[in-house]
Amino acid sequence: MKHAVRSFKPFVLTSLFVVSLGALAEEQLDDGVETLVVTAEHLSGSPLTLPSSVTVVDSETARKNNAQHLDDIFNLAPNVNFATGASRGRFIQIRGVGERSEFVEPVNYSVGLIVDGIDMTGIAGGALMLDTQQVEILRGPQGTLYGANALAGLVNMVSAAPKADLLKVSASFESYNGRSASLISSDKLSDAWGYRFAVGQYRSDGYTDNIFLGREDTQNFDESSIKGRLVYQPDDSFSLTTNLILVDADNGYDAFSLDNTRQTYSDEPGHDRQETIGASLIAEWAWDSTKLQSTLSFADSELDYAYDEDWSHTGICEGTPCDSDDWGFDWWYSSFDRFLRDNRNLSLDVKLIGGQGALSESSSETLSNQWVVGAYFRDQSVDLLRQYTFNPVHFTNQYDTRNAALYGQLDIPLNEAWTLASGLRYERQAADYSDNQPFVDDRSENFWGGKVSLEYQANEQTMLYALLSRGYKAGGFNTAQELPESQREYDSEYMLNHELGVKGMWPDAGVTLQASVFYQNRDDIQSKQSYVTSQADGRTLQEGGECPCNFTDYNINAGGANSYGAEVEWNWSSLDWVHLYGSFGVLKTEFEDLQSLTHVEADLTANPPVAFDLSGRELAHSPQLQWMAGADFYLSDYWSLNLQTEFKDEFYLSDRHQVKADDYQLWHLALIYEDADWLVEVYGRNLTDEKIVTRGFGSFGNDPRNFYETEPYFQYGTPRIVGVRAAYQF
Repeated sequence: MKHAVRSFKPFVLTSLFVVSLGALAEEQLDDGVETLVVTAEHLSGSPLTLPSSVTVVDSETARKNNAQHLDDIFNLAPNVNFATGASRGRFIQIRGVGERSEFVEPVNYSVGLIVDGIDMTGIAGGALMLDTQQVEILRGPQGTLYGANALAGLVNMVSAAPKADLLKVSASFESYNGRSASLISSDKLSDAWGYRFAVGQYRSDGYTDNIFLGREDTQNFDESSIKGRLVYQPDDSFSLTTNLILVDADNGYDAFSLDNTRQTYSDEPGHDRQETIGASLIAEWAWDSTKLQSTLSFADSELDYAYDEDWSHTGICEGTPCDSDDWGFDWWYSSFDRFLRDNRNLSLDVKLIGGQGALSESSSETLSNQWVVGAYFRDQSVDLLRQYTFNPVHFTNQYDTRNAALYGQLDIPLNEAWTLASGLRYERQAADYSDNQPFVDDRSENFWGGKVSLEYQANEQTMLYALLSRGYKAGGFNTAQELPESQREYDSEYMLNHELGVKGMWPDAGVTLQASVFYQNRDDIQSKQSYVTSQADGRTLQEGGECPCNFTDYNINAGGANSYGAEVEWNWSSLDWVHLYGSFGVLKTEFEDLQSLTHVEADLTANPPVAFDLSGRELAHSPQLQWMAGADFYLSDYWSLNLQTEFKDEFYLSDRHQVKADDYQLWHLALIYEDADWLVEVYGRNLTDEKIVTRGFGSFGNDPRNFYETEPYFQYGTPRIVGVRAAYQF
């Protein structure tokens, strides 16, 4: 999209309809101007015509942000955050709602992830950005659209569509021995057949120095991916699209330091590996004003996540106060934790869409009702093998879920200015759990979610809307054997979202705007807690010292939580030499009722946990203020300069302790040369080398040198990166 931002993109006041993910997500209008289209919705349309909060990040913006993985673009969307605790930020929070880790127990996710029709919820480590045309981030519960795994929102990644006679190669080199390479090939095989194929790899030593091993690559990135798409469209009445994704990530995981630096002492560095094969088959039949769509997808992932739990080595106490020669016993401990998961899911979605109507030549409005009716089925199985030093035998469990849903949506134009839209989804989930403790249980639940919105087209430039939406998230099982029977299950969670918004484009001023205010109420919220106990090997410390501790994660239901805030996204491009853009998010959250737990003894029946009251406190990973601003300066026909800054306020890192991540502001710069064949870019990210906290713990001690005194520990994000990127299109 060369120099496209120089020309103003007019606001198209119509419900644009995209027939399938095989179609282009950027439709070419008769005047040759590109208009972004959100494909995730049942009735797709421009972001400026949808009565909901959605951010669309296109491929050019992603490239300017050096996006190798999905987590590299989250800060572009207001009130979106993520947590690491792994090699990538694969745990997503939207408006303060979302998971922050995945350990023993089965996890039901709050944010859904779809890639080319393939359900990749819960396996976001494989969400690589290779040949991604756009990322759509839908904020707020998606009870009609996606159901049980979209309580907080949905992320939809759309790969680029087939294009005639395209061959493109690219490569980059950057700090920390980072390098990438990719090849994209696409063509029309005939009038009916087209394909697109992309292969890419990214490697880096990572940002950690392991002092004990003398290595700089224990937190490395080694990620390869392949994407393929084959489209068959003999005429306008039928299309068939096949998508294939292969991901092979063999990343290191050595993130936490006893000194809270980027220098670690681990003698057994961990890893974060994922091998995924996914495919989708999308078919569409069209007649008159009705369309039938069918999407069949599967994903099979082998996940291997491991870490050195002690973050140290056997000689860590030598020459320090905890030296065993002075005490007569060893203060240090050594343990390694490894989780191997086999995650498989199969889904089928069939929907009938009707009533699009025809647009008149004099107006972009149509008074025809639009409707959707559909059915959805999903079968997922997650098998876990945990190999842990202090477990006498390996722990295994199996978690199987089956979801079936019926849904519908009806958009009724009341007149040329007002439109009433409603959606409803009824879903049933059945879940079976078993492990080798042994513990066997099953549960089934019925849910309903939906939305009602009222749109008002004030004039050709401005649309206002009011939205009420309801989402849900299934309950589940806690796996820890020492838990009381009453805490082995936790209940479902529900959210009601109230939202008011305005969207528009004002050509005379060169401005586009999306703005909204919202209030969300959550009932029976699921909160992750931990029992903190002594290690089970009998090596608890003597002479009054603290002990190295074991965490047993589990979920409880708090009474509720409230959140409210505002979100703004804007573009200004009335001058030929500059394009300005930005986003702004304000978020206020609080627990209504939550008792969080402190240190407890191993026998939970005899020694019940001690709790402290978190009622009124903010939710974890919920910064009150978050903003981004950028500028493209066009220096000539071929040269441009991109300057961007982003800010994120401080936020709590967990629901079970009071440690916060500090606020930060980052600066990024890129100098770009682009002509018909070449793109060359010199870039710098986080130019001031700010220390960014992406995960943290605060309620245990892990350093024998200070006798396991309780203190916070942090994982840090990307430091200053400088690099060069080049791409050539044949």
